[in-house]
Amino acid sequence: MKTRLSVLLVALVLAASSNVRAADAHHHHHGAAEPTKLQLNAGKKWATDAPLRQSMNEINQAMAKALPAIHKDQFSNGDYQALAATVSAKVGSAIEQCKLAPEADAMLHLIIADLMAGAEIMEGKSAQARHDGAVRVLEALKSYGKYFQHPGWKIAKG
Repeated sequence: MKTRLSVLLVALVLAASSNVRAADAHHHHHGAAEPTKLQLNAGKKWATDAPLRQSMNEINQAMAKALPAIHKDQFSNGDYQALAATVSAKVGSAIEQCKLAPEADAMLHLIIADLMAGAEIMEGKSAQARHDGAVRVLEALKSYGKYFQHPGWKIAKG
C-alpha cells in the first residue's frame, strides 16, 4: 500500500510539473529576453500562427461556456478543476506548436504566465478563490486580443 501511494504521489507531482517544464522549455527554445510588460510591436499587434489562434479560441470558448454558471455561483470545485485542466492543456498545445518570431514569443510568455496562474488558482493551488482564477484567465484573454493579431477575436462573455 505504501509503495502504491508513493507511486501515485510521484505520478501526481510529475503530471503537475509537466506544464511548467513545457513552458520552461518553450522559454529557452527561442532565447529572447523576457519582457516584464506587454507592449505592441512598433504600434502594431504581434503576429500569431494558426495553432496559437486555435488554442486561444478553445480557451475562450471554454470560458464562454463556463461563465454563466460562474456568474450564478453554480460552478463547483470539480467544474473549476475541469476548466483549469482545459486551459492548461490548450496552453500546452500552443507551446508545443510554437512558430512565433522570438519577439512575439517573448510577449506571448506574459499571456501564458497569466493563463497558467489563473488555471492554478482555479485548481485550488492558492488561497485565492477559484473564481479569481477565472477572472485572471479572462484578463489574459483580453490582453491577448489587445496585443496579438487574431482576426475576429471577441473575448468570452457570460
